[in-house]
Amino acid sequence: MAAEQSHDVAACKQVDDGITRVFQLLGKRWTGPIVSVLLTGPAYFVSLRRAIPGISERMLSDRLTELAAAGLVVREVYEGPPLRVVYRLTEAGAALEPALTELGGWAKKYLADGAGPEGC
Repeated sequence: MAAEQSHDVAACKQVDDGITRVFQLLGKRWTGPIVSVLLTGPAYFVSLRRAIPGISERMLSDRLTELAAAGLVVREVYEGPPLRVVYRLTEAGAALEPALTELGGWAKKYLADGAGPEGC
């Protein structure tokens, strides 16, 4: 009977709600790199696109909209000409820096080295 009880306990394990919510947002492709670039300071849309090889304008726009809706990014429009749009992290977005730094260090230690670009 003890084996049945331990099996029931194991069956009740569930992932933490906070982890689920974090990865629903940050687990989407391109979201981490966007936040990572913005950790260095505000950036224009074009600068973000150049800093993240392979991302399309549409995907960048979609992810920035999601991050703004989540309260992690602010979109600031400067009237032109030319019209300029700058994105910056909110306090909540900037608070991700320690976690992203840890994840980056973990990736360097435990994940196979990728063939990404070197330097600026």
